[in-house]
Amino acid sequence: MPQERGEHFVRAVERTMSVLRAFTPQQAELSLTEVAQAADLDRAGARRILLTLVELGYVHHTDRRYALTPQVLEFGHAYLTSRSLPQVAEPHLQELTRQVREMTAMAVLEGTEIRYIAQVPSPKLLSVAIPVGSRFPAHATSMGKVLLAAVPPEQLEASLRSIELPQLTPHTVTTREELLAELAAVRRQGFVIADDGLEEGLRGVAVPVRDTDGRVFAAVNVSLDKHSSTEEGVQREIVPLLARTADPSTGPRTGPQASGSST
Repeated sequence: MPQERGEHFVRAVERTMSVLRAFTPQQAELSLTEVAQAADLDRAGARRILLTLVELGYVHHTDRRYALTPQVLEFGHAYLTSRSLPQVAEPHLQELTRQVREMTAMAVLEGTEIRYIAQVPSPKLLSVAIPVGSRFPAHATSMGKVLLAAVPPEQLEASLRSIELPQLTPHTVTTREELLAELAAVRRQGFVIADDGLEEGLRGVAVPVRDTDGRVFAAVNVSLDKHSSTEEGVQREIVPLLARTADPSTGPRTGPQASGSST
């Protein structure tokens, strides 16, 4: 039997949420008919909701297909930046910092930017310090590249068409083609080692953090002085530690480096 709802219940909100839930990792792009069927709505109602979400920026529409945009991730920001996730992450970051003696951090994606939600400074006297809450262009950071790599390619390309890729250093990736090529390498390998994109001399090493369904919802990284390490040494020593911090049961694939320009 259908669940009874209170007098306060707004059916329009329920229908909108059913449309958003129609999109899954297995069905990232849907036609109007497919959305209507998945959401148990008539085509006219599903179309009105979809076009409203398109105007609000939460859905992308092209060639009679619909897909979510990265903007839907803002719904999870309040939860991800609440006490729960940073508190859970901090002991793991502290242990990682103890092992590598470098700054460690966690970030989430907000559109085409990342926001730091947890950070443990290096015990070294002179060290990188990025306050929690800081935001940076995702294309210029290692965690940003890990998070962008998890966005379905069609949604990612649509999002990148409408933005500039600012050059923060001479080494920052500034073309869509170059960025997409780097993200493809990140998807294959599951990690990124990248230099100089946010600030010259900084090396960022990042891996994704996944939920129980395998979906990427955050990234963790280590930031260090590029001149104090080699890429080979970082891949051999730091990447496995990062992978175990993000998920003790798995580790990244080894192979040629996913290099780029970020921290």
